[in-house]
Amino acid sequence: MSRRSNPRWVAVQVLLDVVARERLLGAALAPVSRLLRDPRDVALTKELCFGVLRWWPRLEALQERLLERPLKHRNRDVEVILLLGLYQLLYLRVPAHAAVNETVALAALCGKPWAKALVNGVLRRFERQRVTLLREVDRQESAALAHSDWLVKSLRRCWPEDWRQILAENNARPPMTLRVNRQRRERNAYLADLTTAGLVGHPTPHAVQGVTLAEPVDVDALPGFAQGQVSVQDAAAQLAAPLLAPAPGERILDACAAPGGKTAHLLEYQPSLQGLVALDKDPERLARLQENLSRLGLRAEVACADAAAPDEWWDGRLFQRILLDAPCSATGIIRRHPDIKLLRRADQIAGLLSRQERLLVALWPLLAPGGTLLYATCSVLCEENDAQVARFVASRGDVGVQPIEAAWGRPLRYGRQVLPGEEQMDGFYYALLRKG
Repeated sequence: MSRRSNPRWVAVQVLLDVVARERLLGAALAPVSRLLRDPRDVALTKELCFGVLRWWPRLEALQERLLERPLKHRNRDVEVILLLGLYQLLYLRVPAHAAVNETVALAALCGKPWAKALVNGVLRRFERQRVTLLREVDRQESAALAHSDWLVKSLRRCWPEDWRQILAENNARPPMTLRVNRQRRERNAYLADLTTAGLVGHPTPHAVQGVTLAEPVDVDALPGFAQGQVSVQDAAAQLAAPLLAPAPGERILDACAAPGGKTAHLLEYQPSLQGLVALDKDPERLARLQENLSRLGLRAEVACADAAAPDEWWDGRLFQRILLDAPCSATGIIRRHPDIKLLRRADQIAGLLSRQERLLVALWPLLAPGGTLLYATCSVLCEENDAQVARFVASRGDVGVQPIEAAWGRPLRYGRQVLPGEEQMDGFYYALLRKG
């Protein structure tokens, strides 16, 4: 087997892309289906990448105890190989001898034959001393909880009664949830389609077009996916469109729209809009939005622009409703994007808070009197959510906050919060702001 057709070697390259080059896991995984033709190899690569990133803090703490001296930076690939081996031994049902042998072979495939003895020795030592090593490592809170110290402290501060449950949910595997396009299919009919296809799904509690699958599958296995009958979208994200509640003839702005899940849902929810403007300043993500709209047969006015700089793109016509799905720490979707554990740092939060504030200030004048702005994040950090909204409300005299009466989530002073895992949903925050 050549290294390019070896799922473990491909996993090492993807992980290096994430941890050494700070590339998002989704983008790093994009070429995998082209490199590996066997769907089973693709699935193994994804399992290894998601799993290693999910448990990175614990695996890294184990590795530090197993190595006599730290590896040099130029040997980051050897570090990743060791973590890959430890993950297989700890969390996968791979026979120990096979996990060790396959991992040792990676050292040669990566051009580091000298590391074969090192990898072999470290993994076999772990197998001999597993119980003692895990007991020692798990005395360290960040290792036992598989989260960085700053994130553990932040969650404990914001959610003193729930932080442990949030961390546990972040380490769990997320469900695969779908949104049925009500312009093309009713939910009950689509559930019957799933049964015919040999798949099991059930209605989500709070998203009226939502379906959660018993087991994740490739989108190509979903009936009607290519025909635009269904999209993949977490149930918490599906709450945005009915909260914004667009009416016929209204003009809508989706200010940070890519990759387009909420954009498409708004168009499905209200097909009689005067128009919908979808903005994003990332051209690569915007291309995904266009692809999603095309598959679903939907149309929007799409522009690559910074929503915080309306002088560069706004035509002067007011919007009746604005969706601001603001850039955030993404701490509510770690279970779905475990690379956040490594890529998000404490020193980034201040910049995100500033960006959210700039967007609120820049977009508010674009909202018509009596109009609604839905502020949303996929964060569970209080400073990004109700505290951010509180600062904005205090800074202006024409902002009214509409209480969200719902059976989901938790009411806050401003807005409502879903915590990760609640009724199988991701962590999301919503606040409805009305212009006086």
